[in-house]
Amino acid sequence: MAFLSEQAYEHIARAFEHGRLAHALLISGQRGAGKEALAAKISWLLQGKMAQGTDLFGDPIISDPLPLEEQECDAVQVLRPEKKSRIIPVDSIREAENRLHMAVAQGQWKIVIIVDCDRMNPQAQNAFLKTLEEPPNNTVLMLLTAQPQTLLPTILSRCVQLPLMGNNDYRADGGDDLVLTMNRVAAASFGTPWGALTIKSAFSEVLDQRKKEIDQEEDQLYSAEKKHYAQTTDGVWLRERDEFHEAAKRAAYLGERSRLFDVMMAWMADALRCKTGTPCEDFPEVASLIANLPDSVTITSLLQRVEALEDLRSTLNTNASEQLAIECGFLKAFG
Repeated sequence: MAFLSEQAYEHIARAFEHGRLAHALLISGQRGAGKEALAAKISWLLQGKMAQGTDLFGDPIISDPLPLEEQECDAVQVLRPEKKSRIIPVDSIREAENRLHMAVAQGQWKIVIIVDCDRMNPQAQNAFLKTLEEPPNNTVLMLLTAQPQTLLPTILSRCVQLPLMGNNDYRADGGDDLVLTMNRVAAASFGTPWGALTIKSAFSEVLDQRKKEIDQEEDQLYSAEKKHYAQTTDGVWLRERDEFHEAAKRAAYLGERSRLFDVMMAWMADALRCKTGTPCEDFPEVASLIANLPDSVTITSLLQRVEALEDLRSTLNTNASEQLAIECGFLKAFG
Protein backbone atom coordinates (compact mmCIF):
# COMPACT_ATOMS: atom_id res chain seq x y z
CA MET A 1 0.00 0.00 0.00
CA ALA A 2 1.38 3.40 -1.01
CA PHE A 3 0.90 6.45 1.22
CA LEU A 4 0.51 10.13 0.67
CA SER A 5 3.37 11.87 2.46
CA GLU A 6 1.09 13.26 5.16
CA GLN A 7 -0.47 9.84 5.77
CA ALA A 8 2.98 8.28 6.16
CA TYR A 9 3.98 10.97 8.66
CA GLU A 10 0.83 10.45 10.73
CA HIS A 11 1.52 6.70 10.77
CA ILE A 12 5.06 7.31 12.08
CA ALA A 13 3.92 9.95 14.58
CA ARG A 14 1.37 7.54 16.11
CA ALA A 15 3.99 4.80 16.37
CA PHE A 16 6.40 7.24 18.03
CA GLU A 17 3.76 8.46 20.46
CA HIS A 18 3.00 4.88 21.56
CA GLY A 19 6.65 3.82 21.78
CA ARG A 20 6.45 1.48 18.80
CA LEU A 21 8.65 3.31 16.30
CA ALA A 22 10.74 0.95 14.17
CA HIS A 23 14.48 1.54 14.13
CA ALA A 24 14.70 1.38 10.31
CA LEU A 25 12.41 3.07 7.78
CA LEU A 26 12.63 2.64 4.00
CA ILE A 27 10.97 5.64 2.34
CA SER A 28 10.54 5.00 -1.38
CA GLY A 29 8.88 6.81 -4.26
CA GLN A 30 9.60 8.47 -7.56
CA ARG A 31 11.24 11.87 -7.87
CA GLY A 32 8.93 14.53 -6.47
CA ALA A 33 7.10 12.15 -4.12
CA GLY A 34 8.37 14.06 -1.07
CA LYS A 35 10.86 11.56 0.38
CA GLU A 36 13.29 14.15 1.76
CA ALA A 37 10.54 16.37 3.12
CA LEU A 38 9.05 13.40 4.98
CA ALA A 39 12.45 12.37 6.39
CA ALA A 40 13.05 15.95 7.54
CA LYS A 41 9.67 16.02 9.27
CA ILE A 42 10.27 12.68 11.03
CA SER A 43 13.71 13.83 12.14
CA TRP A 44 12.22 17.10 13.45
CA LEU A 45 9.64 15.08 15.38
CA LEU A 46 12.28 12.84 16.99
CA GLN A 47 14.24 15.91 18.05
CA GLY A 48 11.14 17.22 19.83
CA LYS A 49 10.81 20.31 17.65
CA MET A 50 7.47 19.72 15.95
CA ALA A 51 5.44 21.32 18.75
CA GLN A 52 6.83 24.31 20.64
CA GLY A 53 4.34 25.64 23.16
CA THR A 54 0.70 26.53 22.61
CA ASP A 55 -1.13 29.52 21.17
CA LEU A 56 -3.82 31.63 22.86
CA PHE A 57 -6.42 28.95 22.17
CA GLY A 58 -4.34 26.13 23.64
CA ASP A 59 -3.45 24.58 20.28
CA PRO A 60 0.15 23.47 19.72
CA ILE A 61 2.41 25.78 17.73
CA ILE A 62 3.88 23.72 14.92
CA SER A 63 7.27 24.74 13.56
CA ASP A 64 8.19 23.82 10.01
CA PRO A 65 11.14 21.40 9.88
CA LEU A 66 14.44 22.61 8.51
CA PRO A 67 15.83 20.95 5.36
CA LEU A 68 17.89 17.84 6.04
CA GLU A 69 21.33 19.45 5.70
CA GLU A 70 20.37 22.23 8.13
CA GLN A 71 19.36 19.63 10.71
CA GLU A 72 22.78 17.95 10.73
CA CYS A 73 24.43 17.89 14.15
CA ASP A 74 26.10 15.38 16.47
CA ALA A 75 22.87 13.38 16.62
CA VAL A 76 21.69 13.75 12.99
CA GLN A 77 23.69 12.49 10.03
CA VAL A 78 22.73 12.85 6.37
CA LEU A 79 24.56 10.73 3.76
CA ARG A 80 24.31 11.31 0.01
CA PRO A 81 26.09 9.91 -3.05
CA GLU A 82 29.43 11.61 -3.57
CA LYS A 83 29.42 14.23 -6.29
CA LYS A 84 32.01 12.76 -8.66
CA SER A 85 31.45 9.03 -8.26
CA ARG A 86 27.72 9.22 -7.42
CA ILE A 87 28.13 6.39 -4.92
CA ILE A 88 27.91 6.04 -1.17
CA PRO A 89 31.14 4.22 -0.31
CA VAL A 90 31.71 1.82 2.53
CA ASP A 91 33.95 4.36 4.31
CA SER A 92 31.00 6.75 4.66
CA ILE A 93 28.89 3.98 6.17
CA ARG A 94 31.62 3.02 8.64
CA GLU A 95 32.10 6.63 9.66
CA ALA A 96 28.36 6.95 10.27
CA GLU A 97 28.43 3.76 12.36
CA ASN A 98 31.29 5.09 14.48
CA ARG A 99 29.41 8.33 15.13
CA LEU A 100 26.33 6.34 16.19
CA HIS A 101 28.32 4.95 19.10
CA MET A 102 29.40 8.38 20.34
CA ALA A 103 27.64 9.88 23.34
CA VAL A 104 24.83 12.41 22.89
CA ALA A 105 22.59 14.14 25.41
CA GLN A 106 20.54 11.77 27.53
CA GLY A 107 17.28 10.81 25.87
CA GLN A 108 18.32 12.26 22.53
CA TRP A 109 17.66 10.20 19.40
CA LYS A 110 20.46 9.35 16.99
CA ILE A 111 19.34 9.65 13.39
CA VAL A 112 21.00 8.56 10.14
CA ILE A 113 19.34 9.49 6.84
CA ILE A 114 20.75 7.95 3.65
CA VAL A 115 19.48 9.77 0.57
CA ASP A 116 19.48 7.72 -2.67
CA CYS A 117 20.52 4.68 -0.65
CA ASP A 118 20.41 2.56 -3.82
CA ARG A 119 23.76 4.23 -4.64
CA MET A 120 25.45 2.34 -1.81
CA ASN A 121 27.93 -0.05 -3.38
CA PRO A 122 27.77 -3.74 -2.35
CA GLN A 123 30.44 -3.30 0.34
CA ALA A 124 28.54 -0.36 1.81
CA GLN A 125 25.25 -2.28 1.81
CA ASN A 126 26.84 -5.23 3.59
CA ALA A 127 28.44 -2.93 6.14
CA PHE A 128 25.16 -1.13 6.73
CA LEU A 129 23.39 -4.45 7.23
CA LYS A 130 25.36 -4.93 10.47
CA THR A 131 24.01 -1.63 11.80
CA LEU A 132 20.47 -2.65 10.81
CA GLU A 133 20.82 -5.90 12.72
CA GLU A 134 22.21 -4.36 15.94
CA PRO A 135 21.52 -0.61 16.10
CA PRO A 136 22.44 1.34 19.24
CA ASN A 137 19.58 2.32 21.54
CA ASN A 138 17.43 5.30 20.53
CA THR A 139 18.56 5.06 16.92
CA VAL A 140 16.44 5.58 13.81
CA LEU A 141 17.81 4.82 10.36
CA MET A 142 15.99 6.26 7.34
CA LEU A 143 16.73 5.02 3.82
CA LEU A 144 15.42 7.09 0.91
CA THR A 145 15.26 5.68 -2.62
CA ALA A 146 13.37 5.66 -5.90
CA GLN A 147 14.63 2.13 -6.60
CA PRO A 148 14.12 -0.11 -3.55
CA GLN A 149 14.40 -3.21 -5.76
CA THR A 150 18.16 -2.63 -6.04
CA LEU A 151 18.79 -3.07 -2.31
CA LEU A 152 19.82 -6.36 -0.75
CA PRO A 153 16.80 -8.48 0.26
CA THR A 154 18.26 -8.67 3.77
CA ILE A 155 18.12 -4.88 4.02
CA LEU A 156 14.54 -4.74 2.73
CA SER A 157 13.41 -7.36 5.22
CA ARG A 158 14.74 -5.36 8.19
CA CYS A 159 13.01 -2.09 7.34
CA VAL A 160 9.47 -0.83 7.71
CA GLN A 161 8.62 0.21 4.17
CA LEU A 162 6.84 3.48 3.44
CA PRO A 163 6.18 3.74 -0.32
CA LEU A 164 4.95 7.20 -1.25
CA MET A 165 2.43 7.93 -3.97
CA GLY A 166 3.61 11.36 -5.02
CA ASN A 167 2.27 13.07 -8.12
CA ASN A 168 3.35 10.75 -10.89
CA ASP A 169 3.59 12.16 -14.40
CA TYR A 170 2.59 8.98 -16.19
CA ARG A 171 2.98 10.57 -19.60
CA ALA A 172 6.64 11.53 -19.15
CA ASP A 173 9.63 9.72 -20.71
CA GLY A 174 7.69 7.69 -23.25
CA GLY A 175 4.69 7.03 -21.03
CA ASP A 176 2.47 9.06 -23.35
CA ASP A 177 3.29 6.74 -26.28
CA LEU A 178 2.22 3.75 -24.19
CA VAL A 179 -0.99 5.48 -23.07
CA LEU A 180 -1.90 6.48 -26.64
CA THR A 181 -1.40 2.88 -27.76
CA MET A 182 -3.64 1.56 -24.98
CA ASN A 183 -6.28 4.14 -25.95
CA ARG A 184 -6.08 3.08 -29.60
CA VAL A 185 -6.42 -0.59 -28.70
CA ALA A 186 -9.34 0.13 -26.38
CA ALA A 187 -11.11 1.91 -29.22
CA ALA A 188 -10.65 -0.90 -31.74
CA SER A 189 -9.39 -4.24 -30.44
CA PHE A 190 -9.41 -4.50 -26.66
CA GLY A 191 -9.28 -8.12 -25.48
CA THR A 192 -7.79 -9.55 -28.72
CA PRO A 193 -4.36 -11.11 -29.31
CA TRP A 194 -3.60 -8.36 -31.84
CA GLY A 195 -4.43 -5.69 -29.30
CA ALA A 196 -2.32 -7.36 -26.62
CA LEU A 197 0.71 -7.65 -28.90
CA THR A 198 0.28 -4.04 -30.03
CA ILE A 199 0.47 -2.85 -26.41
CA LYS A 200 3.41 -5.18 -25.80
CA SER A 201 5.22 -3.72 -28.81
CA ALA A 202 4.70 -0.15 -27.57
CA PHE A 203 5.87 -1.15 -24.08
CA SER A 204 9.04 -2.78 -25.47
CA GLU A 205 9.83 0.14 -27.78
CA VAL A 206 9.57 2.69 -24.99
CA LEU A 207 11.61 0.51 -22.63
CA ASP A 208 14.32 -0.07 -25.27
CA GLN A 209 14.57 3.67 -25.91
CA ARG A 210 14.88 4.43 -22.22
CA LYS A 211 17.56 1.74 -21.91
CA LYS A 212 19.60 3.40 -24.65
CA GLU A 213 19.33 6.74 -22.87
CA ILE A 214 20.32 5.18 -19.52
CA ASP A 215 23.30 3.37 -21.07
CA GLN A 216 24.48 6.56 -22.76
CA GLU A 217 24.26 8.56 -19.52
CA GLU A 218 26.18 5.97 -17.46
CA ASP A 219 28.79 5.52 -20.21
CA GLN A 220 29.40 9.26 -20.25
CA LEU A 221 29.82 9.29 -16.47
CA TYR A 222 32.26 6.37 -16.58
CA SER A 223 34.20 7.95 -19.43
CA ALA A 224 34.55 11.16 -17.41
CA GLU A 225 35.76 9.17 -14.39
CA LYS A 226 38.37 7.33 -16.45
CA LYS A 227 39.66 10.59 -17.88
CA HIS A 228 39.82 12.17 -14.43
CA TYR A 229 41.35 9.26 -12.51
CA ALA A 230 43.35 7.34 -15.15
CA GLN A 231 46.66 8.87 -14.03
CA THR A 232 45.98 8.79 -10.30
CA THR A 233 44.57 5.35 -9.52
CA ASP A 234 45.14 1.71 -10.36
CA GLY A 235 43.37 -0.48 -12.89
CA VAL A 236 41.59 -2.49 -10.23
CA TRP A 237 39.67 0.55 -9.01
CA LEU A 238 38.66 1.47 -12.57
CA ARG A 239 37.43 -2.08 -13.17
CA GLU A 240 35.35 -1.80 -10.01
CA ARG A 241 33.91 1.46 -11.33
CA ASP A 242 33.07 -0.28 -14.61
CA GLU A 243 31.20 -2.95 -12.66
CA PHE A 244 29.45 -0.26 -10.63
CA HIS A 245 28.21 1.59 -13.72
CA GLU A 246 27.01 -1.66 -15.28
CA ALA A 247 25.06 -2.33 -12.09
CA ALA A 248 23.72 1.24 -12.17
CA LYS A 249 22.50 0.70 -15.73
CA ARG A 250 20.68 -2.43 -14.68
CA ALA A 251 19.14 -0.75 -11.64
CA ALA A 252 17.91 2.22 -13.68
CA TYR A 253 16.53 -0.12 -16.35
CA LEU A 254 14.56 -2.06 -13.74
CA GLY A 255 13.27 1.21 -12.35
CA GLU A 256 12.05 2.29 -15.80
CA ARG A 257 10.41 -1.07 -16.41
CA SER A 258 8.58 -0.77 -13.11
CA ARG A 259 7.52 2.79 -13.99
CA LEU A 260 5.94 1.62 -17.25
CA PHE A 261 4.03 -1.04 -15.35
CA ASP A 262 2.77 1.77 -13.10
CA VAL A 263 1.52 3.58 -16.24
CA MET A 264 -0.44 0.53 -17.38
CA MET A 265 -1.80 -0.12 -13.90
CA ALA A 266 -2.97 3.51 -13.64
CA TRP A 267 -4.76 3.15 -16.99
CA MET A 268 -6.44 -0.06 -15.85
CA ALA A 269 -7.40 1.59 -12.55
CA ASP A 270 -9.15 4.36 -14.49
CA ALA A 271 -10.91 1.73 -16.59
CA LEU A 272 -12.22 0.13 -13.40
CA ARG A 273 -13.32 3.50 -12.05
CA CYS A 274 -15.29 4.14 -15.22
CA LYS A 275 -16.99 0.75 -14.96
CA THR A 276 -18.13 1.58 -11.42
CA GLY A 277 -19.29 5.07 -12.34
CA THR A 278 -16.38 6.86 -10.66
CA PRO A 279 -14.50 9.68 -12.46
CA CYS A 280 -11.10 8.94 -13.95
CA GLU A 281 -8.12 10.24 -11.98
CA ASP A 282 -5.23 10.11 -14.45
CA PHE A 283 -6.56 9.63 -17.99
CA PRO A 284 -9.91 11.40 -18.56
CA GLU A 285 -10.18 10.09 -22.13
CA VAL A 286 -10.52 6.53 -20.83
CA ALA A 287 -14.13 7.21 -19.77
CA SER A 288 -15.50 7.36 -23.31
CA LEU A 289 -13.35 4.44 -24.45
CA ILE A 290 -14.55 2.14 -21.66
CA ALA A 291 -18.18 3.21 -22.21
CA ASN A 292 -17.98 1.89 -25.79
CA LEU A 293 -16.48 -1.50 -24.89
CA PRO A 294 -18.75 -4.55 -25.22
CA ASP A 295 -20.71 -5.80 -22.22
CA SER A 296 -18.35 -8.78 -22.01
CA VAL A 297 -15.72 -6.43 -20.57
CA THR A 298 -16.97 -6.55 -16.99
CA ILE A 299 -15.52 -5.36 -13.71
CA THR A 300 -14.57 -8.96 -12.96
CA SER A 301 -12.74 -9.39 -16.26
CA LEU A 302 -10.87 -6.10 -15.75
CA LEU A 303 -9.84 -7.18 -12.25
CA GLN A 304 -8.53 -10.45 -13.72
CA ARG A 305 -6.48 -8.48 -16.23
CA VAL A 306 -5.06 -6.29 -13.46
CA GLU A 307 -4.13 -9.43 -11.54
CA ALA A 308 -2.42 -10.86 -14.64
CA LEU A 309 -0.43 -7.65 -15.01
CA GLU A 310 0.69 -7.83 -11.37
CA ASP A 311 1.61 -11.50 -11.82
CA LEU A 312 3.76 -10.53 -14.80
CA ARG A 313 5.51 -7.84 -12.79
CA SER A 314 6.26 -10.42 -10.07
CA THR A 315 7.48 -12.98 -12.62
CA LEU A 316 9.91 -10.46 -14.08
CA ASN A 317 11.53 -10.14 -10.66
CA THR A 318 12.58 -13.79 -10.89
CA ASN A 319 15.06 -15.48 -13.22
CA ALA A 320 12.40 -16.00 -15.89
CA SER A 321 13.21 -15.09 -19.50
CA GLU A 322 12.19 -11.44 -19.79
CA GLN A 323 11.02 -11.45 -23.42
CA LEU A 324 9.09 -14.71 -23.11
CA ALA A 325 7.47 -13.63 -19.85
CA ILE A 326 6.45 -10.27 -21.32
CA GLU A 327 4.90 -11.80 -24.43
CA CYS A 328 2.93 -14.42 -22.49
CA GLY A 329 2.00 -11.95 -19.75
CA PHE A 330 0.68 -9.32 -22.15
CA LEU A 331 -1.45 -11.88 -23.96
CA LYS A 332 -2.98 -12.87 -20.64
CA ALA A 333 -3.44 -9.31 -19.40
CA PHE A 334 -4.73 -7.71 -22.61
CA GLY A 335 -5.61 -10.55 -24.99
